[in-house]
Amino acid sequence: MPTAKRSKTPADNAGEASSPPRRKRLSTIERERQIVAGAIRFFSDRGLDGQLRDLAASIGVTHTLLYHYFPTKQALIDRVYLEMFEGLWQPEWEQLLDNPKLDPQTKFTRFYVAYAQVVLERDFVRILIFSGLSDRSIPDRFFEILRQRLFPRMIRETRRHCGVTSRARPNARELEQLMGLHGGVFYIGVRRWVYGQTVHGVQAVDHDATCIADLVKGYLLSAREVLYG
Repeated sequence: MPTAKRSKTPADNAGEASSPPRRKRLSTIERERQIVAGAIRFFSDRGLDGQLRDLAASIGVTHTLLYHYFPTKQALIDRVYLEMFEGLWQPEWEQLLDNPKLDPQTKFTRFYVAYAQVVLERDFVRILIFSGLSDRSIPDRFFEILRQRLFPRMIRETRRHCGVTSRARPNARELEQLMGLHGGVFYIGVRRWVYGQTVHGVQAVDHDATCIADLVKGYLLSAREVLYG
């Protein structure tokens, strides 16, 4: 006679419930993205001096697997830079600053409001600061982008606003005055994500656009008086 099928007992069901779920096998691309995303979080929390063994543990992968994708720590930092910094640069910003139909104050305000929405995020601000305190590799590369794609355009528009027709290379005074504006915008993120301080007296970013508009107006007014008066 066939053996009667035994009904499952509560203990059997409990055993099945306690079995760990199978992990989804990630593709090569998915695994690499997982590692890069984990590295961004890790470096923004601990700095670029954090150990890769600790990074692997925080992501939930083995140290060996991490090295399979990124043979050196510098290779991983380079990938984070491409993802977080160079990859976030938007050509539309340059097109905005080159638009002949807009006045300089409108251009600067629109640009910095859009720029702030990208760069004043926690990971961006903290990784840039941490790298500046260690090997400076990320700030050096990112500021090279600014020197090539941004600062010459902004000096050109500053001169235009002040009625200056010179097409000479930006001088040290012009660049330092501009860095007062640029640094003022970035300092919003430093206060928020490094010092842990409220900005404009509130936690929300609702007032960033107003603050940026004020910084731009103050910069252009002072440029006329200080640089070209």
